[in-house]
Amino acid sequence: MKAIDNKELILALEELEKEKGIEKNYLLESIETALVTAYKRNFDSLENVKVEMDRQTGATHVYSVKEVKEKVEDINTEISLEDAKKVNKTAKVGEMVEVEIVPKDFGRIAAQTAKQVIIQKLREAERNIVFEEFNNRKGEIVSGIIQKADHNIVVMDLGKLEGVMPLKEQIPTEKYKVNDKIKGYVLDVERGTKGAPQVIVSRSHADFVRKLLEFEIPEIYEGVIEIKSVSRDPGYRSKVAVYSPDENIDPVGSCVGQKGVRIQNVINELNGEKIDVIEWNEDPAIYIASSLLPAKILAVDIKEEEKFAQVIVPDDQLSLAIGKSGQNARLAARLTNWKIDIKSETQFREMLEKEEQDSEE
Repeated sequence: MKAIDNKELILALEELEKEKGIEKNYLLESIETALVTAYKRNFDSLENVKVEMDRQTGATHVYSVKEVKEKVEDINTEISLEDAKKVNKTAKVGEMVEVEIVPKDFGRIAAQTAKQVIIQKLREAERNIVFEEFNNRKGEIVSGIIQKADHNIVVMDLGKLEGVMPLKEQIPTEKYKVNDKIKGYVLDVERGTKGAPQVIVSRSHADFVRKLLEFEIPEIYEGVIEIKSVSRDPGYRSKVAVYSPDENIDPVGSCVGQKGVRIQNVINELNGEKIDVIEWNEDPAIYIASSLLPAKILAVDIKEEEKFAQVIVPDDQLSLAIGKSGQNARLAARLTNWKIDIKSETQFREMLEKEEQDSEE
């Protein structure tokens, strides 16, 4: 029986393997699978069909796979022992045999199917390349043009694909407009509904501030200054703890810059979000006191096992230490990873007096 020949297809697949890195065998297996579906659809077949393509010549063979039976009840899936022996002399009842068939006009169907499969696999390969490229950029900052902006989602054009910034990753104080160019932090890369990669971008993540500082301050990028921790209330205030093992380097001064110029560039990118840069210290009492800046601290009493700190501040510093809606205290607790209880001098004195009275009773 004459098979469907397609040497040009094999040459094209070999070229694709060289240029795009898509394996020839993988493409041929995909085409074979698609041809089975195409055969069943075009010939309304109930047969068990198998398609094989010669790896060298591209010759396409179509087989009807049938079970050898003494008495044939279904001609689509069964074959008599007598007919089976014409195909395979050693055939026995209960075995499966492959009967080659050459369907009319199948060459045209095969060519169309192969073309569709190749186009589909090329698209998949290109998507995979882009996916891997951006997957390796997780944790980096990207720039893009806003294509769509509504209350729930912002869509950015990142060049090769789109970035999506959901509501929770947006800065609540910012307004996003179509055609604006903005920066974002690559939070994740996902497969979209049609397999196309989609980049999840954030401007509210604490690491966005970390990366902006790294970009703006060479000493951080070079590792001379280390960012130990970042806590953030997006759009309003961030606290950043920095440290340098080099005693000759002032980590806070280096980050803030002369007349605050370095930190101002980051503040501008965040549309006016305040940034408190404090020096990290291995002594938790000193670190916690610094974390509550700009408030002045009188004393810090720590309970190491509970990671609990009792902080005493002058009466006129209490509201500053706690901050509006508790923001300063909340950010300090998140920055240091300690539970912090703030009391004014008067409150602390009253608390001690009450404890004394209770113990006397």
